[in-house]
Amino acid sequence: MMKSGLLTLSFCILSVTSSFANTLKVGLVLDKGGKDDKSFNSAAYAGATKAEKDLKIELKYVEATDTNAIENLHRSFARKNFDLVIGIGFAQKEAVRKVAAQFPNVKFAIVDGEVTAPNVRSLMFAEHEGSFLVGALAAMASKTHSVGFVGGMDIPLIRRFAMGYAAGAKYVDPKIVVTENYVGVTGEAWNNPAKSKELALSQYGKGADVVFACAGASNSGVFDAAEDQKKFAIGVDSNQNWIKPGAILTSMMKAVDVAVFDTIKDTQTGKFTAGIVQFGLNNNGVNYTLDKYNEKLITPEMKKKVEEIKKKIIAGQIQVPDYYKKK
Repeated sequence: MMKSGLLTLSFCILSVTSSFANTLKVGLVLDKGGKDDKSFNSAAYAGATKAEKDLKIELKYVEATDTNAIENLHRSFARKNFDLVIGIGFAQKEAVRKVAAQFPNVKFAIVDGEVTAPNVRSLMFAEHEGSFLVGALAAMASKTHSVGFVGGMDIPLIRRFAMGYAAGAKYVDPKIVVTENYVGVTGEAWNNPAKSKELALSQYGKGADVVFACAGASNSGVFDAAEDQKKFAIGVDSNQNWIKPGAILTSMMKAVDVAVFDTIKDTQTGKFTAGIVQFGLNNNGVNYTLDKYNEKLITPEMKKKVEEIKKKIIAGQIQVPDYYKKK
């Protein structure tokens, strides 16, 4: 009997050890905005923590406060035998490319960056399509025929938002004026709300009554300016309507949380594939937001019109200009 009990105990210990050893280990590398930026990074973090809870994975995250440290952060996760390492943001592209080549047995994913490698999944979004929709809504809401755009850095990704936004506004109102400004030229631009507020106030002062903020944690400055001036702002990446109810017309949402969660789940179930995964209007990868915080700001007529535009984009009847394909 004693021997049998020992065997049973040994089996239990081995089972627990085996279960722990098989737990998927995921490393998340956030960019400078951090998990509390209420935008891009917050959405990624939400997707990862949902996976931690629902899929019982082991999750560790770091915030890359110094851009030069990104490569080492990825390498550190890989050296510790993490199964999947996810980089958030275009600035991590080169780091992922280099480290993925050094650790071919580790799987990597990157949001907003294309890396061609057998162990890397690139999660890409049709920002221009979603931006076209919020641009159309901005033009419908504008009483001055003037709207604005405040981007973080003047880079192709943010230009893609700006081009789609302007095209959407002009689709509704061909004579509308679209003013465009950028917060800065370094990574600090994504976390400088004082500067973004200054830019937004200037745009409002020159007649704009809706400003689309695409500047990470700097968006809060635009929202403050909108509230101060009793004008409208538009959020980005996650649903930011709740931050300043009544001042935020809508948000251009990217389903970064879904992309991160699905990538973790695919890795856990052995369905991870390398290559580009696209998220657009056709699969709810991007969209405009409508909820209790802004339902009084978007009239039934506005909703009907923007839904018609959305269907036409998906059907190919409206060709949204794409900065990435700009000649």
